[in-house]
Amino acid sequence: MLPVIRPAELAPMIVLGIESSCDETAAAVVADGREVRSSVVASQTAVHHPYGGVVPELASRAHIEAIGPVVEQAMADAGLSPEAIDGVAVTRGPGLVGCLLVGFCFAKAWAYGRGLPWVGVDHLEGHLHAVMLAADAPPFPFVALLASGGHTGVYYMEGPRRYTLLGQTRDDAAGEAYDKVAKMLGLGYPGGAVIDDLAGRGDAERIVFTRPYLDKTQFDFSFSGLKTAVHRYIQTHPDTYRTDQADIAAGFQAAVVDVLVHKLLHAAAVHNCPRVVLAGGVAANGGLRARLTAEAAAAGIAAHIPPLAFCGDNAAMIAAAGYHHLQAGCRGALTDDVYSRNTRPLPAAGPTDCR
Repeated sequence: MLPVIRPAELAPMIVLGIESSCDETAAAVVADGREVRSSVVASQTAVHHPYGGVVPELASRAHIEAIGPVVEQAMADAGLSPEAIDGVAVTRGPGLVGCLLVGFCFAKAWAYGRGLPWVGVDHLEGHLHAVMLAADAPPFPFVALLASGGHTGVYYMEGPRRYTLLGQTRDDAAGEAYDKVAKMLGLGYPGGAVIDDLAGRGDAERIVFTRPYLDKTQFDFSFSGLKTAVHRYIQTHPDTYRTDQADIAAGFQAAVVDVLVHKLLHAAAVHNCPRVVLAGGVAANGGLRARLTAEAAAAGIAAHIPPLAFCGDNAAMIAAAGYHHLQAGCRGALTDDVYSRNTRPLPAAGPTDCR
């Protein structure tokens, strides 16, 4: 199918985005991949908090209950009727398969019933586009660190739909390590925010954990050993670790941040790129944001970080990424299905190559 060329004098392309990959039911309306007209996120934190993590069956059921009202709210907040929507973008994967199916099937039906084009979007690609929703969105190219509960990777982004994966985690993602350490310390779920807050009140030099750089010249990550080190410290200090929680959190966070910032800035140096982007749920971490901003400035590199509202899972980022696919002529088919695992890196797509 040929690309859709929209002359500048035409009205902007309005895309409805839908996201349901894990424990957030989200819908958003975005114009031309940049202007957020509305963004609604229904959180399931209260549902999963008692279990210390996401329970897939409960998450899927919650999505079913929320998806209709969330989409209706997004449309109402944007002040638009369904007739004003030009296309639909929905998360296709990776994620929890039951959760993905709720949003994916809803989006297909919503678009099909109105005769609208729609497209499935890779969840990671969505996170990489979240920064384009910021007022100071960076020009291309840039190097991006995507750090979330399920994924940690470094990408070289040449333009919309053109990515090169430079390195990724070999085991646990950074966000997963945060959640598991919080659970070890009895701090509950989700763990990212509580660890960040606790670390701000601790002494990172008192309890020092080894930095898992692997190879400092490469861009892969590994956080399972760091998680195990924290667990081992708790085991060997059963009588004092509760009073040391702030220092443990500070030492753990310092180790994670050191590795993430080093890898990202090293990738920028190798690719002679003056801009870096931090994306994903872990991008909301205050310690990481501050450290990256300071070190990037010292190195003469511009650091771009999405607004907090677009760091975690949201549908605006899916609409932003989907806009470029719809513009390129990509269209979903009713026979398309979701995929639960990121079995392939985001390919360097050509200008009209639909995947």
